[in-house]
Amino acid sequence: MTQRLTAADFDQELLILFDAYVHGDMDRRSFLGQAQRYAKAGVTAAGLLAALSPNFAAGQQVPADDSRVKTQRVTLPSPSGYGSINAYLSRPAAAGASRLPMVLVVHENRGLNPHIEDITRRLALEGFMALAPDALTPLGGYPGDEDKAREAFARLDQAKTRQDFLAAAQWLRMRADGDGKLGVVGFCYGGGMAHWLATELPELRAAVPFYGNTPDPALAAQVKAPLLVHLAAVDERINAAWPAYEAALRAAGVPYEVHHYAGTQHGFNNDTTPRYDAAAAKLAWDRTVAFFKAKLG
Repeated sequence: MTQRLTAADFDQELLILFDAYVHGDMDRRSFLGQAQRYAKAGVTAAGLLAALSPNFAAGQQVPADDSRVKTQRVTLPSPSGYGSINAYLSRPAAAGASRLPMVLVVHENRGLNPHIEDITRRLALEGFMALAPDALTPLGGYPGDEDKAREAFARLDQAKTRQDFLAAAQWLRMRADGDGKLGVVGFCYGGGMAHWLATELPELRAAVPFYGNTPDPALAAQVKAPLLVHLAAVDERINAAWPAYEAALRAAGVPYEVHHYAGTQHGFNNDTTPRYDAAAAKLAWDRTVAFFKAKLG
């Protein structure tokens, strides 16, 4: 078996360049041009990009056909957003007719890819009903290519997209097979969305942002849900804004926990890429599941 690459196999400056590329701060051509200086022993810049990009099969933990999980594709209305949004719903097969606590899962800036679908199945195995909407629905859905997904994502009207996620949260909370107790978890872009939803949904009982952009500190007083915040060590783009928001949360009396994971890169929970940190991801995930079980019951 080929040994999986880790962040330690790459120059830190290259990882910073890749983060900028992934988040739309530079185009593919610019990334390849600058990455070439880190190419060694016959490896091209394109080869470095391929090595850093997701391998969904390698990261899958719960197969799509796992008999312990029931999944389905659903379309739900979003009259204040793009009109409707497609989503992936997972629940434990053994739950039967039991009413379950619910978790909204918000993807990164590439739409509903196989990794996020896997996250919903992992939550189902923990006893939750999990729903992962696809913000790229109005543009045809996740295209199966991460570069195309990023390009499409940049064309979204974020005001409408935010309404789509609000509609998805309300749709999930009102399901007859749910118990009304709703949490949200999000990653990168989704982490920012989890933060924002916590300012918008008074009925939200728990929010878990993984390395997400924080709202304006003035909005912190609107947060009603307890927060569990996961931050990477090497992630200046996200970490620079956290102290001001944390101060605002503290001033507003918002209950929150924050964990900084030493030695990690942005995206450390995503086990489809070399930035994945197995130990930190396990600890963050265990904390996340425990937090949801405590807050959602």
